[in-house]
Amino acid sequence: MKKLLLVGLLGGLLAAWLMPTPAIAQDAFDGTWKVDLNKAHMPKKPDILLLQNGIYECKTCTPAVSIKADGEDHKVTGHPYFDTMAVKATDDHSIQETNKRDGKVVATSTMTVAPDGKTASFEFTDSSNTNADPVTGKGTMTRVALGPKGAHAISGSWRTASYSSVSDNGLTFAYKVDGDNLSMTSPTGQSYTARMDGTDAPYKGDPGTTSVSIRKLGKNSLQETDKRDGKVISISKMTVAADGRTMDIAVDDKLRGTSMSFVAAKQ
Repeated sequence: MKKLLLVGLLGGLLAAWLMPTPAIAQDAFDGTWKVDLNKAHMPKKPDILLLQNGIYECKTCTPAVSIKADGEDHKVTGHPYFDTMAVKATDDHSIQETNKRDGKVVATSTMTVAPDGKTASFEFTDSSNTNADPVTGKGTMTRVALGPKGAHAISGSWRTASYSSVSDNGLTFAYKVDGDNLSMTSPTGQSYTARMDGTDAPYKGDPGTTSVSIRKLGKNSLQETDKRDGKVISISKMTVAADGRTMDIAVDDKLRGTSMSFVAAKQ
């Protein structure tokens, strides 16, 4: 299910979407920051799901997924965070998904469509992008388009409306400026130290991000570019407010063709 790719889109979708980027002035960017979910603007581009005739498809996953919805592990390729996926319908309005890597469960999720079919709720536990405790969360989706007649209720186009909760380890990160270098660390084990001149540096602890570059854009603004095997997968712009208390984060997800924005508060 797309949710896990998120968090992985809060994965990755959470990694890419919820772990912003650094800065230039030490007194402005240094410290621990936490994303405020109440000020998050999620992507407008919908996710397209289909469960029909025993086959589950995530048409907007990157790459797209099509497997039997029989609850058994099925091999998937091209996904750095997991290599098998199992999906099953628990009733005519709900599904469960389990993702594994090297035989180990790295993410689970559920999606439940409301009786009127207009909204859906989801819950997830994701350790595919963490070297510590899993990231957990809940949220809601709104329907954009119906699926084909006779398909399971989750079928159709859905837009993420909001996250009602995400564990602190998926929202918190820290920066440290030392001369021309910026270092980032997170509770889930991601880290890097990069020169703020656009030079590529190793991105550690993330199966889906191999390098990062940081470029200074202004006094309190900078840009982070994340790459996977040399290919740009996301570009984020961070701007610290004049009072130093908040950071605006705008993310351009090149991999999925979406954009989103967040506000992080200094802790």
